[in-house]
Amino acid sequence: MHFFVDFDPIAFSIGPLAVHWYGIMYLVAFGSFWFLGERRRRMGRLPVGPTAFSDLVFYGAIGVILGGRVGYMLFYGTADLIANPLSLFRIWEGGMSFHGGLLGVFAAMWLWARRNGLHFFDVMDFVAPLVPIGLGVGRLGNFVGGELWGRHTDAAWGMIFPRAIETAGHSFEQLKAMAAAGQLDHEARHPSQLYQMALEGVLLFCVLYVVSMKPRPRYLISGLFALLYGIFRFGVEFVREPDAQLGTLAWGWLTMGQILSLPLIAIGLVWILMSRRSPTLQPRVVNDPPREVRE
Repeated sequence: MHFFVDFDPIAFSIGPLAVHWYGIMYLVAFGSFWFLGERRRRMGRLPVGPTAFSDLVFYGAIGVILGGRVGYMLFYGTADLIANPLSLFRIWEGGMSFHGGLLGVFAAMWLWARRNGLHFFDVMDFVAPLVPIGLGVGRLGNFVGGELWGRHTDAAWGMIFPRAIETAGHSFEQLKAMAAAGQLDHEARHPSQLYQMALEGVLLFCVLYVVSMKPRPRYLISGLFALLYGIFRFGVEFVREPDAQLGTLAWGWLTMGQILSLPLIAIGLVWILMSRRSPTLQPRVVNDPPREVRE
């Protein structure tokens, strides 16, 4: 018998307002980014005061949300965007892209770095180890919401996602009973969200955080992030169900996620090579000047 994924995507409700687990995951992501980032800032890993760092967090959040939504519509919802450009703003319908969010963060960090007189890649090397926790909890949110499931599998750890089944008039409770009786074993799928949480979240965080515990040459941490994420995402796509509106795009197996990950792998390798001849930003603690006391 395979596990039947029947989590309630709504964490709690306050009157007519329903708070979804996926939204809570965003709060956890931004909260962990701020907490770990501030800790590293106090270690001198980014030579700015707490006010400038708070601005960085704000810039990053805007980059993730805007970039993620625009990227999704460009990469995965092009037809809808052309037919109705206003669909870009229908965020309540869901649809966020990691690769779009990454581009949004790049743009936001470039603006912030320019404003604060820092080298763009010194900022990105600081930011990179703070990102995987957000990626991991985001994938956990996908799992709890029963979305972005994997392909069919006969593996013992395969799971049944009710939203992936043609219900044929059966109610949710009937599907659950059928799964308990083993009648839906053929519908078992890879829990690809959990694979991604383990690889893009836990493992990527551990590698980047350990490597970045000591000052490293410019480009190295950013390069490792791009390379490892690209490899992990490319691999998981083999067991993740392709987006229904796109399917596979080449040779019967290449997906959009894999196409978008290939440039990350190549860029990551280039940045790692560039780091061999690049300077290392030395730790320097900076604090905001004391506020002027007015009589």
